[in-house]
Amino acid sequence: MDRSQKTEAVAQLSEVFNEVGVVVVTRNLGLTVDQSTDLRNKMREAGASYKVAKNRLAKLALKDTDYVGIDEYLTGPTALAWSVDPVAAAKVAVDFAKTNDKLEIVGGSMGAQVLDEAGIRSLASMPSLDELRGTIVGLVNAPATKIARVVNEPAAKLARVFGAYGAKDAA
Repeated sequence: MDRSQKTEAVAQLSEVFNEVGVVVVTRNLGLTVDQSTDLRNKMREAGASYKVAKNRLAKLALKDTDYVGIDEYLTGPTALAWSVDPVAAAKVAVDFAKTNDKLEIVGGSMGAQVLDEAGIRSLASMPSLDELRGTIVGLVNAPATKIARVVNEPAAKLARVFGAYGAKDAA
């Protein structure tokens, strides 16, 4: 990489750090190309990204962002996963690390809050933003459904009573 490419890489990473909700630092312990591609595909499906970045360039990009605290994790063969959804990148990385011992979760950050490995694992166990939205919509719809049922119930009872009287008179 020449100087201009490095400057561009730092600018891109800095832009990413200013837009995302979570950054997860992983350590690559010998992932094959196929395994790395599989991880990238899973990240993409979840709305996250995964990139191997030079530690020195990543540390430069972290300056003046909320994620400056994760620079201590950037040693050795590391890679970064990030997403706007605060749970997506952590969930995919932790799930992949469970099935593949060549990927190690080092730590990360959710905004200015630096998280260790246990923090990333607990973040991954939380429901995603879409799941939370679905739960809220379900909770909002539940009272409306109950109100409709309560309003319709007296009319249904009245119809059953008339039906019973009609059956009794016909018999």
